[in-house]
Amino acid sequence: MKWRSFWVALTVMAGVAMAAAGPLGAQPLPSSRDALQFSYAPLVKKVSPAVVNIYTATTTRVQRRLPFPFPGMPQDGGNRVQNSLGSGVLAKADGLIVTNAHVVRGADEIRVVLADRREFDAKLVIQDDRYDLALLRIDGAGEKFPFLELRDSDSVEVGDIVLAIGNPFGLSQTVTSGIVSAVARSAGGVNDSSFFLQTDAAINPGNSGGALVSLDGRLIGINTAIYSQTGGSVGIGFATPSNIVARLIETGTSGGRIVRPWLGISMQPVTADLASGLNLPRPVGLVVKDVFGGGPGERAGIKRNDVIIGLRDQRIDDEASLRFRLATLSVGETVPVKVLRAGKELTLQLPLAAPPEDPPRDKSVLEGRQPLNGATVVNLSPAVAEELGMIEWKPGVAVVEVKAGSYASRFLRVNDMVIAINGQEVKSVQDLKKRIAAGVTSMSIGREGMVSTVQFR
Repeated sequence: MKWRSFWVALTVMAGVAMAAAGPLGAQPLPSSRDALQFSYAPLVKKVSPAVVNIYTATTTRVQRRLPFPFPGMPQDGGNRVQNSLGSGVLAKADGLIVTNAHVVRGADEIRVVLADRREFDAKLVIQDDRYDLALLRIDGAGEKFPFLELRDSDSVEVGDIVLAIGNPFGLSQTVTSGIVSAVARSAGGVNDSSFFLQTDAAINPGNSGGALVSLDGRLIGINTAIYSQTGGSVGIGFATPSNIVARLIETGTSGGRIVRPWLGISMQPVTADLASGLNLPRPVGLVVKDVFGGGPGERAGIKRNDVIIGLRDQRIDDEASLRFRLATLSVGETVPVKVLRAGKELTLQLPLAAPPEDPPRDKSVLEGRQPLNGATVVNLSPAVAEELGMIEWKPGVAVVEVKAGSYASRFLRVNDMVIAINGQEVKSVQDLKKRIAAGVTSMSIGREGMVSTVQFR
């Protein structure tokens, strides 16, 4: 499917005050035809107090541009304050709030307004742009705030009824209902995990950062993006699953960050041709291309040409699903992994290890009169690959920054791999510098699995 555009919207939430603090209650599912004549109102009253408004202010410097400037006339246009609106969800009684990272990105001031209209200054606890999530904290001087419990997003099924709460197009609090349309939707370009709950509950610009809740009153996702060609809802909305939110809360409150465990293997999706060659009845899972010596995969007994089809009790269909599953697991765990080998299904015990920084990154800014001027490069290690959101690792040199307007910006992007210079393989930053010093006539670049060559005169 071709994704033409994702409209990411900010959300402002308003609600009804709730006197009692603590997890919000559950609502029973209808058990008969008569029971179908029910209202969402009791559920909304219990859920809405845990959703807050977020106001941010960002100060930017304005450069005045005059067509005919006079000598001595200042070009500095002064400061301009940009205000934006968003929403968040209270996830702990102590005032911990989860929201989208884009709601607070670059903000100098963050103000939170509760459903009862009280206002608090908020502090940023952690911001993880890879997953477009952030944690904030407000100080209630010991007060216990109402909050939403998180539900295991893996327990959600297609067809489950959900409610989305937000402030579309600047209107006051709006509640929409729908169903879960998909539970493992890959939506590239929105965040690093590319793994979402999809819903047909109406989500429009203004809903981002809001709560997606199930009928038991628990949080199953943070509304993050919509697919639209017009800016309005077409019934395709995406929410970051609560299991990722849970990992951010677990790691972020202790000052850490979400780190995907390293498997020590390289993989590729199983295509129809590969399935035929591997004697599989249909394309499924990821086939192992290489197993790195001493890594977790080798210790688990994974071999080349094994097909990974499951991790724990969850099916693995593609790289996005594996990336998501790993992000919800912790280093140090041992988890069962299901593989197909010679037509037989095996279950192996896979130890999860932190990605090592080997070789050291040797971060370098390339300067001088040469084509890579303005690029910042590092040695690619499993740790760097995890930071860059790469699912697999191989030795080489990765581009981590490109200075705007530089010569390198004409043909290089962040996350590109410098594969070769003048047809000679580049294995490290020092290797790259030596080849640049000898003169560059051509460069091979790896990007999203494809390799292209640029010629220089």
